[in-house]
Amino acid sequence: MKRPTIADVARRAGVSKGAVSYALNGQPGVSEATRRRILAIAAELGFRPSNAARALSGATAKAVGLALCRPARTLGIEPFFMALISGVEAELSARSYALTLQVVADQEAEIAVYRGWWAERRVDGVLVCDLRTDDRRVPALEELQLPAVVIGGPGHTGSLASVWSDDAAALVEAVEYLAALGHRRIARVGGLPTLLHTEIRTEAFTGVCRRLGLHETSTVWSDYTGEEGARATRRLLSSAHRPTAVIYDNDVMAVAGLAVAQEMGLAVPGDLSIVAWDDSPLCRLVHPPLTALGRDIPAYGAHAARRLLAVVAGEPASVAQDETAHLTPRGSTAPPRDR
Repeated sequence: MKRPTIADVARRAGVSKGAVSYALNGQPGVSEATRRRILAIAAELGFRPSNAARALSGATAKAVGLALCRPARTLGIEPFFMALISGVEAELSARSYALTLQVVADQEAEIAVYRGWWAERRVDGVLVCDLRTDDRRVPALEELQLPAVVIGGPGHTGSLASVWSDDAAALVEAVEYLAALGHRRIARVGGLPTLLHTEIRTEAFTGVCRRLGLHETSTVWSDYTGEEGARATRRLLSSAHRPTAVIYDNDVMAVAGLAVAQEMGLAVPGDLSIVAWDDSPLCRLVHPPLTALGRDIPAYGAHAARRLLAVVAGEPASVAQDETAHLTPRGSTAPPRDR
């Protein structure tokens, strides 16, 4: 079937192509009755304006972009991003916006995607994840003047709007809980060390352990995958002074760590207590169910999407703090046997 054109709509409606363009893009120049008639004919013919045509007319794209610098295989198994995207999608679809998602290899590729989206007017704004301390994407987006909301912080977002959650306070709550149970050898399996939220959690972990007088503590780095989380756990549990508790920066690594502990003959929580970050269904499906730091991640994504649409509509950029993750104790934590 031949794809309908703007000329087809104009011919059927008995108006000029310019009038069709005005009607489709919500611009003045046609009466309300004519606009409704043109829109009905366009719907009947199945006409959709091309991105190029919309760009030339100055119309909005009715789409939001999200470029993620993560391996596609990681995104497929990490519940956090699936939950975040579900919240973004729910908010956007309610306002007839689409989400354009693209996986990129590095920050340079991500900036190139932003420049392409901006030049082609394929999106009206972008959501930015995985903030770095010295993030090249922030000045690039400021230069383009492309509406953007950074999911992360606080700070390091320049003049861009942002939505952030207090990772430091959540990490402190987890360590204080383990210390109250009697744990003195606490380790952490962190995420990618180049990410700002990883750095914030690391500084909070170091600070609270120092304040509580916990001297046998350590942080090892991983990449959020189960494989690397398992390797990091084996190294920790094979050390001469193995920890009695481990905090993981996501739930996938925590589940992998639980499997390693059981493989090595350690009882959870008798020999090892485990705390996960991001309280997804994974934490409740394993045995024992995992103590976890959790919050409403879909609501977090929806909050970010709302703020982006507000910026797109012309509201000034602002910084908004979202819900802090809180601890839910379950069967994976208990006082250490040698307390």
